[in-house]
Amino acid sequence: MQSTSIEALHRSEGVRLRRFLMRLLGSADAAADAHQETYLRMLGALSHTPIEHPSAFLFQVANNVALRMRNRQRLEGTLFRTMTDMDLAEIADGYALPERQVIARQELRRLAAAIDALPPRCREVFLLVRFENLSNGDVAARLGISRNMVEKHLIKALLHCRRCCHDWV
Repeated sequence: MQSTSIEALHRSEGVRLRRFLMRLLGSADAAADAHQETYLRMLGALSHTPIEHPSAFLFQVANNVALRMRNRQRLEGTLFRTMTDMDLAEIADGYALPERQVIARQELRRLAAAIDALPPRCREVFLLVRFENLSNGDVAARLGISRNMVEKHLIKALLHCRRCCHDWV
């Protein structure tokens, strides 16, 4: 498929795709970002592989983009609340320095980026265990993989985050 075909796909599916993303994400800004990201990923995919059903593939890519955005927003919200609670405790104790707050927020962004960079299944396992507080057995059952595979994904994610965040995790 060539770039003119992606333009035709955008003309034929753009409005429907934006509504789909709006329904998934609940925000016009998030839907617009996901819309753009979806087409960027489509361009990348189409440059490597011919797609038999581009419309169906487009919506699958959009669904993956929206899922990733929702997970990242939930993760950032959880991490931000944790950091905010720690910052408030330090302020109450008189220990919060502006430099410490900046460093903490930078570490938070590094961790979020590290988690975002994980392979999809590895990231999903990590988020379910660390942020949904599911047991390895529950994650294995939910995802239809072995408990051993859950542990491998979790170890891979933890090592990756530790490397990216300099043992902050």
